[in-house]
Amino acid sequence: MAARFGTYTNLVLAHAAELAERDAFIFLSDTSAGAQTERLTYAGLDQHAKHIASWLQEHAAFGRQVLLLYPSGTDFIAAFVGCLYAGAVAVPAPLPGEMGHHFERVTGIVRNAEVKAVLTDTANEGEIRAWLAAEGLDEIECLATNAVDASGALAYGDPGAWAEPSFGPEHLAFLQYTSGSTSTPKGVMVTHGNLLANEAAIQRSTGTVDRESRLGGWLPFYHDMGLIGHILHPLFLGSSAALMSPSAFLKRPYRWLEMISTHRVTVGGGPNFGYDLCVRRVTDEQLATLDLSSWTIACNGAEPIRAETLRAFAERFAPAGFRPEHFFPCYGMAETTLLISGTPLGKAPIYRPVDAGGLERGELLAPRDDAPVRTLVSSGVVVREDFDVRVVDPETFAQLAEGQVGELWVKGDSVAAGYWANPQSTEETFNAGIAGTEGADSSGWLRTGDLGVLEGGELYVTGRLKEMILINGRNLYPHDVERAVQALHPALGTGAGAVFSVDTDREQLVIVQEVRSNAGPVDPAEIAAAIHREIAREFAVPVANVVLVKPSTIRRTTSGKIQRTLMRKLFLEGRITPLHEVLDRDVAAMIRPAAALEPVA
Repeated sequence: MAARFGTYTNLVLAHAAELAERDAFIFLSDTSAGAQTERLTYAGLDQHAKHIASWLQEHAAFGRQVLLLYPSGTDFIAAFVGCLYAGAVAVPAPLPGEMGHHFERVTGIVRNAEVKAVLTDTANEGEIRAWLAAEGLDEIECLATNAVDASGALAYGDPGAWAEPSFGPEHLAFLQYTSGSTSTPKGVMVTHGNLLANEAAIQRSTGTVDRESRLGGWLPFYHDMGLIGHILHPLFLGSSAALMSPSAFLKRPYRWLEMISTHRVTVGGGPNFGYDLCVRRVTDEQLATLDLSSWTIACNGAEPIRAETLRAFAERFAPAGFRPEHFFPCYGMAETTLLISGTPLGKAPIYRPVDAGGLERGELLAPRDDAPVRTLVSSGVVVREDFDVRVVDPETFAQLAEGQVGELWVKGDSVAAGYWANPQSTEETFNAGIAGTEGADSSGWLRTGDLGVLEGGELYVTGRLKEMILINGRNLYPHDVERAVQALHPALGTGAGAVFSVDTDREQLVIVQEVRSNAGPVDPAEIAAAIHREIAREFAVPVANVVLVKPSTIRRTTSGKIQRTLMRKLFLEGRITPLHEVLDRDVAAMIRPAAALEPVA
């Protein structure tokens, strides 16, 4: 399909003309009166987008960046398509005040992206204009795209004055600002060619998605999986999607599964914690109302994917028609537009038990008797038509053999053009070369920053390169330590944790773990002592630093990944309030007093 169109804009215009009266999106909104359903047809989307596009063209936004600040809903979708129709570069961003987001992050995006205009809705227009003025950015135009006149018609733009712009696949479609799990957020430059290539890669990887598919999810619209997987992919296919907001899901996870059941969603998903939340909070009575048999591609794109999550969810929701082979473990990132690998349709997830010691040394070895074991989950296979993936030593840049753990390097038409206004990071990340090679392999590789291994055609993602912990000459994966801690007590198993290291006269492990009271009374001192014993037994590492905290303390990215680098920073700056802590004297001396610091954005 992608080969028929030079740009993603051409594709959407063709589908809008062909499928005018068909539903493109169904959005389930929460109101004081309860859940309500809003429908947006292809014709309705096309008309609204042309109003926006004509306004953008009137304000000379072709090829310029346009910030989108919306709550989840159809207004965001129309604004994004309006940018496509105008040849503008959409910049989706979190709406300040929603889900704990602040203006500080968005201010950085506005300045970095050199934004020409801001699109929002009437409910947020006043606050956004005031913010722009306070930052000295009041020269930036601001439009509430749902503003109507006395007759109820949109109060701006003239679809009749809109002119289809002319540009090619190298033209920027949008900037995807990364969530900043390990570094300062950067704007990934996604071209129309990248977008068409990755949408085609998603279609090939998932196997059977077509015009009759219905996608569905709750992920933020400004996040790559929420945007590309749940909004742009149905437009690519000419299909439809059922959507809801992240806050609606977090308040009542049952609503996501109810939406899948009611609207017969076939494709959709989220990170590990979304599935975990459903297992914990969906009641037996709610389970009895669900029919999940239509949901045959349940994506899980967390890195790494938790075997416990997949098994628990499949077991819990088997009575509703969900099967293990419906899971679609996959791997991707904003720098490759979205997807890199996925599990072939109808194939159950592959679990690979490995020797923990071997994994720490960078080798995939069979488990040994009476030795710690880690269970990896395959993130599927790489379709050669779409990507070339190599495993490379991150220090020597030499390619590693099958079965050896290294950094994942990627090439393909989906790989983005680089980071906006950041040539140094673009060169370092997007133009790596494999040592000892010539020609195509000597340059042009994307360094993902993820550790992984290839075996028998399966790709296993083992962790983040920058989060690896080196203790006593051994490499420890923080998520392995976090899982061991959370398995100790019910009050820990339902909370999040972050493990990282700090450097005093030696490298020391720090464990920050949420404790939840819904598991009954707990003794924090006993729990801390149990953590010390378990980590010493399981990993042979003395742990002098355990910080037990209240729920919702651990920070996550928009895709649900633990922000360990941020948690380390907050810990060292004294911004974490403990319920109970046991700290090494040297580590305690490193922590700066919280009173001297500004609130965390």
